[in-house]
Amino acid sequence: MGGVRLRTKFLIAMLLTSAGLTIGTLLVVQHTVAVRAREGIVADLQNSVENFRAEQLEREKNLRASARLLADLPIVKALMTSRHAPTIQDASEELFKLSERDLFALVDPTGQVVGFHTNPAGVPSAPIQHVLSQRAPTANSFEWWYTGGHLYEVYLEPIYFGPSSNDTLLGVIAVGYEINGPLARQVGRLADSEVAVLYRGNVVASTLNDRPSLEFLQHTGSSNSSPADVLLGQKKFVATSILLSADDSTPVTMVVMKSYDNAISFLQRLQRLLLVIGIAAVLAGSILVYFIARTFTRPLETLAVGVSALGTGDFAFPLPGGGGGEVVKLTQAFVDMRDRLRATQQSLIESERLATIGRMAGSISHDLRHPLTAVLANAEFLAEANLNTTQREELYMEIRVAVNRLTDLVDSLLELSRPAQALTLTEGPIEGSILRSIELIRAHPEFHKVSIEVEGAAGVDTRVDGRKMERVFYNLLLNACQAVQSRAGKVVISVTESSAGVEIRVRDNGPGVEPSIATKLFQPFVSVGKENGTGLGLTIAQKIVQDHGGSLEVEWSSPGNTVMRIVLPQPTRSDRWRAPLAKSSL
Repeated sequence: MGGVRLRTKFLIAMLLTSAGLTIGTLLVVQHTVAVRAREGIVADLQNSVENFRAEQLEREKNLRASARLLADLPIVKALMTSRHAPTIQDASEELFKLSERDLFALVDPTGQVVGFHTNPAGVPSAPIQHVLSQRAPTANSFEWWYTGGHLYEVYLEPIYFGPSSNDTLLGVIAVGYEINGPLARQVGRLADSEVAVLYRGNVVASTLNDRPSLEFLQHTGSSNSSPADVLLGQKKFVATSILLSADDSTPVTMVVMKSYDNAISFLQRLQRLLLVIGIAAVLAGSILVYFIARTFTRPLETLAVGVSALGTGDFAFPLPGGGGGEVVKLTQAFVDMRDRLRATQQSLIESERLATIGRMAGSISHDLRHPLTAVLANAEFLAEANLNTTQREELYMEIRVAVNRLTDLVDSLLELSRPAQALTLTEGPIEGSILRSIELIRAHPEFHKVSIEVEGAAGVDTRVDGRKMERVFYNLLLNACQAVQSRAGKVVISVTESSAGVEIRVRDNGPGVEPSIATKLFQPFVSVGKENGTGLGLTIAQKIVQDHGGSLEVEWSSPGNTVMRIVLPQPTRSDRWRAPLAKSSL
């Protein structure tokens, strides 16, 4: 994130923090609410079980009272003394209606069912007879009877002839109520739950109507006596079971289930609400952070611009004071540092200027003193009367040479002082400038035996000031010819075109650049081993090349192989269009 602005970093940090807090809050709330919801469901299930047990006790109490009342009726005792089953079956119809129960049965002392009535009608009595044939009915007790797909809880009351103390048993009367769908729905409404009753693993009554749920209950519903999570289809429930019958031969279990999804449905609404609040908090926090961060990031941005301006040499860039206290202190510290740098720079510039003036003055005075001394001495010799014409001509020649050296020195100094705008650029072959500079070198008699070759210059066009480039080539060739031996000396000028531009190399087989001046070869007044050198030749050459937008450097230097490399920019298309127009205007 190196290129990201500080304000953006603050916003990203705020967004990440707010998002993390929101997500964390949602997860914590979801977990907490889920745990609390399940605890509430378990508590509701326990309350439902307690309520059902209380209601069951009340129903059993009513059954016991009803059975005892019916057992004491004279008509019941009279029927049982008849010992005639069809008579008892027909006559007990009215007694069944009087009981207002779902099941009414009369059993003789031998265990034979002599009267049997149910609601709904048509329920077979054979399964009950089969059970009673295996064991005698237990008087004064509750039993669970299952017949024809119907489950009943019944109470058995003995019927005595006369007072019960006589112990003359006429039979047993059984009254009971059916465990059916209406009863399950009634219990479910009271408990706000789903209810299912199972007899030996078979669902006999349930508030659930879908077949997969019923099949699931038949396999697992009666196995959880403690609250447990069950999945019925796509719905999740918390279920608990109640053992209604303690008799292992007739296991009856009621399963009470409360919907977990319904209990936590409000959690989804709460999550949406928290999500909306979280997004609003993120937006509000981002806006707040943006304005807060702006109070100190904006001065820092201005300070950064001021630092960049200082890097370009602008010491006067305005830096307004604003923002927090630390930012003001930082800005003031930077301003103080900038002022000290400016003062130091001015001091260094002044010192360097004075040092440069001193060096130039020393070099110029040294270079001027020799020609002036020659002029003065020769002028004094000319004042003698006994000189002949030949001697006077020699003195005049020496004065002319000294004056030419003075003129060359002044021209070099003027060349260094001229700006780049003083160039007169024309487009043409670079070969012409190279050949004219070679002609000037050939004018020196001491260089006649030095081999000078030109390679690849034909057909290469450049846009340069021809006169000034002649001086560049002249200075480089002059240095090369002075460095090589006169008899075995060889100088090669090669011209190539590349992506960098037009490259011109001046190669000689001289001894190479002196190590003592290698690092300051292009500085003014640097010269070694030259009797009449000013030390400005390479300096002027480099300045002229740089004014053209190019470069001049020592590419390689070793004994027998020294290469000076010039790179000039190639003429652009617009330059090529301007050249014919310039020629036509002439």
